[in-house]
Amino acid sequence: MIFQNAYITLFFLSLFLVSCSGNQRIKMPPMPDTKILLQGASLGVGDVLEVRVYEEKNISGLYRIEADGTFTFPLVGNVKALNLTPSALAVDLKNLLKDGYLRDPQVSVFVKEFNSKKIFVLGEVSKPGTFKYEENMSIVQAITLAGGLKQLAAEERVVLTRKINEKEEKFIIPFGSIGLGKEENILLQPGDIIFVPESWL
Repeated sequence: MIFQNAYITLFFLSLFLVSCSGNQRIKMPPMPDTKILLQGASLGVGDVLEVRVYEEKNISGLYRIEADGTFTFPLVGNVKALNLTPSALAVDLKNLLKDGYLRDPQVSVFVKEFNSKKIFVLGEVSKPGTFKYEENMSIVQAITLAGGLKQLAAEERVVLTRKINEKEEKFIIPFGSIGLGKEENILLQPGDIIFVPESWL
């Protein structure tokens, strides 16, 4: 019995030491520039666009990408937007408008709602699931949307998985310290996966 208790104690001590050393090796994720990130992201179904055509207020306005990946724009009809970036879509619209409608249109496209972009919150939260990404969304906001942490959540060892340069990287986030104002809040980017493990101590 004594040997068994000693073994269990050593087992949990080794896990604690591995966890501590792991936290020291893992750096905090880079803060994304969300405006640049979103303007370079591909468009998807449900996204709401603001299209501005210089000195053409009658056709400037908000447009939603429909289930077939297109939206209806004045003068030119259905316009394909799926998987294009906002800047690429602006070029397409300019060319369509030049084709017999406007002499030299100046077109800008901005994303008002990125409904196609998601973040994922899993593990020891009250309502795990998939949530719509919003510009300047933070990890605190995401976990709040997921109903907050459960009682047994390891709040100092929240795992953030993020794709950087086409490679997935994992970061250990001290969520509890962020909530207390001891660490800086973390801004998310589309596709981020947040996993809250269960505390074993």
